[in-house]
Amino acid sequence: MDFSLDILKDKVEFFEAQDLATLEKKVNEQIEVNKAILLELHHISHQMQFDQDGRRYFSAVVHFKRSN
Repeated sequence: MDFSLDILKDKVEFFEAQDLATLEKKVNEQIEVNKAILLELHHISHQMQFDQDGRRYFSAVVHFKRSN
């Protein structure tokens, strides 16, 4: 039986929320989770758009990379 572990080097995650505070909370929680698997925040990109009813909608793309 062969058993091998691959080291995770990069990880990209997507988040969405109805308000900026909730989006920030989700991202910060995931940053802490990823620290446990030795990934650190590399880049974050976010945007705001409006839905059909005129409500704001926030999304973020977060790129994590392996810590050295």
